[in-house]
Amino acid sequence: MAETAAPQTVEPATAKLSAADFRVYNSMAEHMNYFHNSFRATWKILYAACSSGKRPSNMSLRQFIATAVQFCHHLTVHHTIEEQHIFPVLATKMPAFQKELELLTQHKQIHQGLDKFEAYLEKCRSGEQDLRMDELKVLMDSFGDVLWQHLDDEVKQLGAENMWKYWTKDEMRRMPM
Repeated sequence: MAETAAPQTVEPATAKLSAADFRVYNSMAEHMNYFHNSFRATWKILYAACSSGKRPSNMSLRQFIATAVQFCHHLTVHHTIEEQHIFPVLATKMPAFQKELELLTQHKQIHQGLDKFEAYLEKCRSGEQDLRMDELKVLMDSFGDVLWQHLDDEVKQLGAENMWKYWTKDEMRRMPM
């Protein structure tokens, strides 16, 4: 009778990192997640209103539209900073940050829907069009899945489990974030 090998547990390479080294390698993920959590929170407020057909009771129509427009502007600025200052550095060693690959492609897909979302909101803000929550929800649905996937993917790529493979601690300390 053949002996069955006991299942082997493979320790992740990050298990070999000290707590201090883990913090160094995980710092960009933590920083990015801080911003991403803000986007998630605002999205949830907007989407809940669209799903229920009612804006939050503590927001006037003007405030709701302003919150949605600010979401668009903040996300656009966030992606612009990433694409101009962060991704080019990361792309020197990390394929996921190179042009036309994963994360930049997600940016483009997000902005296809985000631009329409923002244009609709601007028409509502100017009075050219009445805000309809069902229409706003359709626009949000057009880019929501890729946005949420992107928010998770980016943080995962920047996590210690991945970063230590590409960068030294000194390089991590010099990152533009």
